[in-house]
Amino acid sequence: MYNNILEYKGGRYFWLALFLLISSTAIYFSQEGWRPPNGGTWQGYVLGTVGALLIVWLAYLGVRKRRYSSTMGTVQGWTSAHIYLGTSLLIIATLHCAFQFGWNVHTLAYVLMCIVIFSGFYGLYAYLRFPDKLSQNRSNQSLDQRFAELDDLDQQGKDIASRCNTDIQTLINSAIARTSLGGGLWSQLKGQDNSKVELSASEDNQSRTTVVDNHNQQAAIDYIAKRIPNVSKKQEAQDLQDILYIFGRRRELLNRIRREISLQARLKVWLLFHIPTTIILIVALIIHIVTVFLYW
Repeated sequence: MYNNILEYKGGRYFWLALFLLISSTAIYFSQEGWRPPNGGTWQGYVLGTVGALLIVWLAYLGVRKRRYSSTMGTVQGWTSAHIYLGTSLLIIATLHCAFQFGWNVHTLAYVLMCIVIFSGFYGLYAYLRFPDKLSQNRSNQSLDQRFAELDDLDQQGKDIASRCNTDIQTLINSAIARTSLGGGLWSQLKGQDNSKVELSASEDNQSRTTVVDNHNQQAAIDYIAKRIPNVSKKQEAQDLQDILYIFGRRRELLNRIRREISLQARLKVWLLFHIPTTIILIVALIIHIVTVFLYW
């Protein structure tokens, strides 16, 4: 769907938006010669009416997307129209106000409209790019399947740890328990890895553990890799090799899960910004219209 919304029905809504722009430009320049262009002429009122109707219609997309049984066109068609007509709105509204701005509610409505439109451009980029990125990241494996595989690897690691020395048991159990996924909104957006691990160290013939950063599972992997050449038993060496493989696979899975969480969080944040700003825009638009008819 996402790769075809710009080309829907041969770019039908591109041509509709182009027609609106040409017509709006002709209406705007028809003011030349007898009165300076402004929003108070009949041309300005026509352009303002078209812009206001576009804003209301564009806002209706969110409602249409949730009416699955609606016969009012396809969501793909509505989305394509939303993009092209929303872009044309930027020029139509600018012609309506005749490039006249000030510290008032009218300019506030215009600024809010610009914010909504430009945030919509980011939304377009996200919906064109993120599905492909998510598909590549998943490699035919859903997020639930990744979590299931991660749980399976963790259990394998714990089973092997039960046969190992205390320091390896501490490392594996703490690395699993202290693995960081998700977190706050900023951590999700950045895909941050705040994982920790407890490593054993010997000082003055006494053993103690230290909690260190385990970003990308690197501290755990390095610790295990350094232990392998120093073991004397074949089974112990094999166990450590198996653990090393498990942590390598864990690292890959965790990175893919974080990337997916990050991409989904970006879409959620965009919606949390775009939709409320649209509602505020409609309120400002109503105030703009009421003010014009009352005081102009």
